[in-house]
Amino acid sequence: MARLAAIWRHPVKGVGAEPLTRTGLEAARPLPGDRAWAILTGDAQATGDWMPCRNFARGCYAPRLMAVTADSHDDGRITFRHPDQAPITLDPARDGGLLVEWIAPLYSDDRPAPRELVAAPAQGMTDADFPSVALLGRASLEALSAACGTALDERRFRGNLWIEGLEPFAEFDWVGRRLTLGGAELEVLERIGRCRATEANPETGTRDVNTLKALREHFGHTDFGVYARVIRGGEIALGDEVVLQ
Repeated sequence: MARLAAIWRHPVKGVGAEPLTRTGLEAARPLPGDRAWAILTGDAQATGDWMPCRNFARGCYAPRLMAVTADSHDDGRITFRHPDQAPITLDPARDGGLLVEWIAPLYSDDRPAPRELVAAPAQGMTDADFPSVALLGRASLEALSAACGTALDERRFRGNLWIEGLEPFAEFDWVGRRLTLGGAELEVLERIGRCRATEANPETGTRDVNTLKALREHFGHTDFGVYARVIRGGEIALGDEVVLQ
């Protein structure tokens, strides 16, 4: 029986992960609060619409960002932590410049510098160009960990919903199908192609495992997880059963 094993939210694209025990999902929306903000880099300009990930600060450009954690407060503030930085608590709606300054020492000198925190559109600012929720399998993580010769932290993959009780990479077979989870219904649309962000250890922010090479050599691709769209909103919680339709 497949069940929901973990829920992760990433309030700022590429910067900070936080675990949840339950949340509500809304039709045609990302997981609430996920990638609700993003940090423009270089001369990229906000359009008010979804934009490709190349415009923003992200872990494939700056692996140290992968070690940032987030803790959202009821008043809209978020506390960010990193092993090499003093924690900072701020309201992204008012204090975007503070977050840009805070991540600057963590960013790569050879990349366009972080410049401005911007609000995402209603569809969120995930890497998919539609309002997506990322589903991943715990068994797939175990299989990839075995191929890499080390246990991989699930935070490397910036997923939203981790499912246990599947065969490795069985979630790929869900593309084109619908499923129910708690009170919500989702449609799985496509596999998730991966980048070098997954090579960074989320405890240290250093690249220590060539995940992409392991995926290619052992599984014949560089995909991990699937993107889904919420068809019917509802509450979900850890332990909820996942039922394919």
